[in-house]
Amino acid sequence: MSANGPLTSLLRIKVVQTHYRSRKAGHPTPSPAPLRTPVSRSSGRTCSLPAPISPSTTRSCSEDPHLSAPPRLCLLFFFSAVTLELLAYLQDPELVARFQRRCGLFLVEGARQSGGRSRAPAGDPVPADGAREHLRARCGRQDMNSNFRHKEDGYADGGCHRPQYEVRNWLLHFLFLISAGLGHEVFYITCLPCVHWNLDPFLCRRLVNMWTLVMYVGQVMKDLLKLPRPPSPPVVKLETRVDAEYGLPSTHAMAATAISFTVLLSAPSRIQFQFEVGLLIAVTLSSLVCLSRLYTGMHSVLDVVCGVLISGVILFVTYPCWETFDRFQLHSPISPVMALTVPLLLSYTYPELGHYSTTRGDTTTILGCLAGSSVGYWVNERLGQTFEPQGVLPVPLPALTAEALMVGTARSLVGVLALVGTRHVVKTSSLWILYSWYRVPKTDDSARRRREIEVPYKFATYTAVGLVHSILCNRVFILLGLL
Repeated sequence: MSANGPLTSLLRIKVVQTHYRSRKAGHPTPSPAPLRTPVSRSSGRTCSLPAPISPSTTRSCSEDPHLSAPPRLCLLFFFSAVTLELLAYLQDPELVARFQRRCGLFLVEGARQSGGRSRAPAGDPVPADGAREHLRARCGRQDMNSNFRHKEDGYADGGCHRPQYEVRNWLLHFLFLISAGLGHEVFYITCLPCVHWNLDPFLCRRLVNMWTLVMYVGQVMKDLLKLPRPPSPPVVKLETRVDAEYGLPSTHAMAATAISFTVLLSAPSRIQFQFEVGLLIAVTLSSLVCLSRLYTGMHSVLDVVCGVLISGVILFVTYPCWETFDRFQLHSPISPVMALTVPLLLSYTYPELGHYSTTRGDTTTILGCLAGSSVGYWVNERLGQTFEPQGVLPVPLPALTAEALMVGTARSLVGVLALVGTRHVVKTSSLWILYSWYRVPKTDDSARRRREIEVPYKFATYTAVGLVHSILCNRVFILLGLL
């Protein structure tokens, strides 16, 4: 702890309490000598606290009805200081770097483009002190986000060398990379429909609802708080696509927590399973995704912890409303109108940044999936074909036989191919229409980043994907004899 940390706060509390008690007993006390806190001999300096509280100040505080309990205020100040130091500790990138080294991932000096600089021997980690000094030297050239790369460091955009690293534990390396993939939007867009096709559309609908809610809250919080990701060095960064996004909270941690525990809370009324086993699986999967964000260097410990806590709060607050929202989503005549207009409005009103970030596009993608799925489930309810499990709920888990495994795999493959084909056709046609409308050259790929093009083409594309997965795929399975 620093000299201005909790120890200093505790000394301030003692000074205030001494004067307060003396004044209350009617015995004036002499002003104590200024307190000093010891520091290391190497610095040759001492840190003195602010001037002590005089008896006159104590008298005015004790007589003021609005300041009737100075010790309590000082204790509040003390705990606030401890909390701030804890948050700063959890935000420290060196904490992430130490976790990476414990898991066998080491940063080494990368090859530089400028002449006269040689690469360090493979496997030699950059010393922590050297990394900190290098980071301090770059602080004046960095913006508020850690994706900034300066040309002098050899990390500029346009074919530069990325920081080099050495992997010494390949088992953990692949485990965390696979776990990180479990939190990507592409995984959820392909995995959640498989729940619909092979298990229960009810669970898929609820998972899509909660996934969209936590992801929208997390993405908006990122771009409003604008807290940077851990810098490299000292952290090794294994992903580059989302490096332009801000850090807090971790939406991977939010999505993994929300998905895992939504299944745990919703499935008992639909499917027979042992709750303890489900709890163990939910904790394991969400923990692996959270730890993978530290291993890949994309988030600090504070980002991950806040993501888990925010998802927990959202689950706790919304859980009593799940059944009510289900009834509205399936039976209300205005449900399809709301399902299309509200997500589209949220996409267009997404917070603007001073630079391009993938958060708006990813959020529009998720909102489009929600819109299409919601309309599709409403249509299925109107047609009387919901494709839900037959029998008295909760039903037993389907037996995992060879035939059931083959049929489920065939359904998943056919369904994913239908979604990929839908995405390609709608994306191509919507981009062609938008480019023609705004008179943009067809070869200008950067135009896709403009809001008037990015939002409508992504929303239309993934709304169509949601409609196909919820309405069309099951009927195709029936025609093919797979359902």
